[in-house]
Amino acid sequence: MAMLDYLSAELTATCAAIGYYDGTTYHLDKNCLEVIKDLIRYLKRDDDTHTIRRFLGQTRLLQTDLVKILIHHVKNIELWDVLLRLLINLTSSAFVIYNEQIPTEKTMRSFYQQIVTYIQEYKAALTDENVWLAVAGRLGTLFNIDNKEREEENELTIERIFAFIRNVLQVPPNDNDKRADNDATVHDELLFAFHASGIVDIILFIVSNKNEQQYHMQILEIISLMLREQNASLLAASGLQRSNAERENDEASLVALRQKELREKIYKVKTYAGSRHSRFGGTYVVQNMKAVGENQMICHKPYQKIEAVEFGHDKKRVKRRRDKMSLQDAKEERTSALSVRLFLKEFCVEFLSGAYNPVMKFTRSCFINDPHGQAVEAAVYLWALRFFMEFNRHYKFQVKYVSETISTEVFYLVQRQIDQYYEMIIVDKKKIPLWSRRLHLALKAYQELLNTLMAMDKNSDDGVRESSKIIKSNIFYVPEYRETILSQLLCFDEVKMSRQYLMDLITTIHTFLKMLEHYCQKGQRHLVIQQIKLKRKKAKKGKKSTQENVTTVPTLEERWDIIGPELSAVMRDAIIPVVVPFDATLDTPIDDQKADAMKRIQKLMRQRNLEQAVGLLRAAREIWPENDCFGKVDILPEEEFLALREIFFTDLGGELFYFQFYIFDNEHKHFLIMFLRSYK
Repeated sequence: MAMLDYLSAELTATCAAIGYYDGTTYHLDKNCLEVIKDLIRYLKRDDDTHTIRRFLGQTRLLQTDLVKILIHHVKNIELWDVLLRLLINLTSSAFVIYNEQIPTEKTMRSFYQQIVTYIQEYKAALTDENVWLAVAGRLGTLFNIDNKEREEENELTIERIFAFIRNVLQVPPNDNDKRADNDATVHDELLFAFHASGIVDIILFIVSNKNEQQYHMQILEIISLMLREQNASLLAASGLQRSNAERENDEASLVALRQKELREKIYKVKTYAGSRHSRFGGTYVVQNMKAVGENQMICHKPYQKIEAVEFGHDKKRVKRRRDKMSLQDAKEERTSALSVRLFLKEFCVEFLSGAYNPVMKFTRSCFINDPHGQAVEAAVYLWALRFFMEFNRHYKFQVKYVSETISTEVFYLVQRQIDQYYEMIIVDKKKIPLWSRRLHLALKAYQELLNTLMAMDKNSDDGVRESSKIIKSNIFYVPEYRETILSQLLCFDEVKMSRQYLMDLITTIHTFLKMLEHYCQKGQRHLVIQQIKLKRKKAKKGKKSTQENVTTVPTLEERWDIIGPELSAVMRDAIIPVVVPFDATLDTPIDDQKADAMKRIQKLMRQRNLEQAVGLLRAAREIWPENDCFGKVDILPEEEFLALREIFFTDLGGELFYFQFYIFDNEHKHFLIMFLRSYK
């Protein structure tokens, strides 16, 4: 206790040596710079209970002193940069301070809540427009310096400013700040201060400038925090006047609140009208219902229906264990004030038209090679993909604005993240809520990709519809894409995943199945999967036959005399199908599958499937042109015929196990055949 008192006295003396505010200007103490550096050192040496951090929050140092210095002494570069470091430390998320694990012990949980409360007070104090005017001025000065001439200290200052903005934006809303829709919250006030001070314009300048690409990842995270409470579809439909739907929703909410108020008033009148409840109104017997004993059940008021009899209104619900309680939905979306929505809508339109594609391309490159080490970047990427594609779909749908995130590769990326997040839920049990939220984020990104494909199908441009058809042919053809969403439904766990996640999952499955149904309708390509196993027939053991009944097996030369003319006619006149000569699903490298392809060509010829054999030879020649194993690239028809003859007579051995995928191309009126197994 004595140590704590000494520490409090030391911190109080340190804070008093910063300076004072006279109402118009903040006057610095001569040791102000050293005092701020001391505070940074104190915070670095803070204990597990974060005593110093809680003391600084309790004394309101940021509100009374630090914000004033930030505004009035922006020209003092050395002091301003050191102060920025202290502000970043003080506004750091409590979740990060506690290593992304919310404490469960009572005392530590209380300290955690105190820190969250102090950070929320910091956010309210930083809604002052003058704060962000100073920050915008400092940023503008730094970005006026050419990128090649900018020193390392300037680069570090820019990154710290972005970290400060991110810390302030990610502060969770206060319970007392949960206001009704169309009302301004602290977050809305902060966003409007960004808009008025020019921070938003600087953000748009950075993301539109290719020379500042190293900051795009941080900027995208800031944008995600700016728009985290917004609904993309409602934001896209925002206008100067309220729509009829908004008016109807507001009227319905007012009527519901009025009815709730009347019900509460009637309940209070019934409860407190009399001094005591009278039990002299008589008793009633419920017919054909026994009580605990042999007597009829007694009640104190008449019931019109037997269903009105309740037995559990006085019973207490059994409390579930904490680790068995279902995960609660985190409702973040709300309708901001109209002025905030209008400038955010304008911001989203400018970001989509000028910066979305290059920023998303750079962001994907930041984590695609290291998916486990860049979890935050992947989550930000998935959020931006879902939000801006939904905004584009509801505003003025143009594929060119989101072309970077409409491809089979993006589907694969999202599917990979879904699988990874589900694995982390199973492995990292201490952070199940965190991974569950990220899984939900990836699911909504996948859902938006499907919705965008449906919007592309309705587009008037033939090229857009054809692009959608190509992507759908891939996601419906590859089993991993088809089974990802369905497997998530089978793996659903109400303890680890929220109810809203289940609703979005069912909606996504419904959308996927509707698209698959439409894709398989008349006039579209039909997919038939067959598993074929060709075995050599074994001769049945029978009685010894006489020499007269023995039939000789035709030799290869005799079979070639029959197949040769047919092969020549096929090469000259027949339609050769498109064949894939390798199996991408096997662990065997593609270069090691040449021998298997050669065996399949021989097998097809000996079975007189000549069109497939020729198609497989030509496809293998394109895949493996080295050493002319399947002939030269510009081979003549006569030489190709001789190459097939040589393959036919060569003893390769082996037995064939393979899958065949037959896809009927309605446009060209022929089958496309793909082999997905080889010799074993």
